[in-house]
Amino acid sequence: MTLSFLLTSLIVVASPGTGVLYTLAVALTLGARASTAAAFGCTLGIVPHMLAAMLGLAAVLHTSALAFAALKWCGVIYLLYMAWQALRETGALAIDTRQAAAARSSRRVIVTAVLVNILNPKLSIFFLAFLPQFVAIDEPHPLARMLELSAVFMAMTFAVFAVYGLFAAALRDRVITRPKAMAWLRRSFAAGFAALGAKLAFAER
Repeated sequence: MTLSFLLTSLIVVASPGTGVLYTLAVALTLGARASTAAAFGCTLGIVPHMLAAMLGLAAVLHTSALAFAALKWCGVIYLLYMAWQALRETGALAIDTRQAAAARSSRRVIVTAVLVNILNPKLSIFFLAFLPQFVAIDEPHPLARMLELSAVFMAMTFAVFAVYGLFAAALRDRVITRPKAMAWLRRSFAAGFAALGAKLAFAER
């Protein structure tokens, strides 16, 4: 496990993106437990892209305009839907302080987080180009090595996202008791999801 891989992975994971934005939004609306669920869901959402990169399916997205566009526009629509939910205070970003709703909210958060990452074709192409760089040409078991690197990347993703979420959750009580601050945050998150959707819409293979 080289230092260059760990540093590169940390930069990639910690960089603001859809997963980070969603984890922060969940932390501020639903609290620490839900933010951990969001971090877990975002980590699970990476698995299909890593498997696609290892099995060569990411190459199909890279070469097929139709396949790439189909997955991309599903992602765009879903991000815009999340922006709408943030404004309407519904879905996984709805504030619910009742204990009875905690488990249901966590399941919803995980499913949403998984979908957020799965519906981004750029992730598959990223891992197709990223992982092989850290596998030596003379590596006797390249697939096992890629699985090892993937496991470390996923562990790092969960840890960093969980820290983001717990930090934001610590500020939650100060935010939800202020309607104006909460309204501003919802508009900000909605704008963020919409901006990421627009960015994905213009993404090319």
